[in-house]
Amino acid sequence: MSESLVVCDVAEDLVEKLRKFRFRKETNNAAIIMKIDKDKRLVVLDEELEGISPDELKDELPERQPRSNNFSFFNLRKTFIVYSYKYQHDDGRVSYPLCFIFSSPVGCKPEQQMMYAGSKNKLVQTAELTKVFEIRNTEDLTEEWLREKLGFFH
Repeated sequence: MSESLVVCDVAEDLVEKLRKFRFRKETNNAAIIMKIDKDKRLVVLDEELEGISPDELKDELPERQPRSNNFSFFNLRKTFIVYSYKYQHDDGRVSYPLCFIFSSPVGCKPEQQMMYAGSKNKLVQTAELTKVFEIRNTEDLTEEWLREKLGFFH
């Protein structure tokens, strides 16, 4: 049986929230965490976080989500994150890059993998993001990892 790639639309209220987030005036780190509503086939807001470091963000990520069947209590969960990060350059300048982080734990169900993979590019285009990263293990999301990734853009 072949399965086709599912591309989910981005919820209208989330599109507006992402637009405002792009032009925010605050100078602290902040994140918008998104998920897919499988029934509606929409990327929707999951959570908003202010003043959060990469290490704190890692602890907030829902790598495992409760599952209803009796055989397994948890189901690995993918997540989309848009993160506004206060980046201190080596020369002293400060910038606030918007980073798209796709948390894609190893072992997710194939149906979920295809739905998130198919929707990732549409979400990146909708949010007009250029700094796109993927993590397979939430433990990898550290300040050092993010600074290393952003170093390629500067």
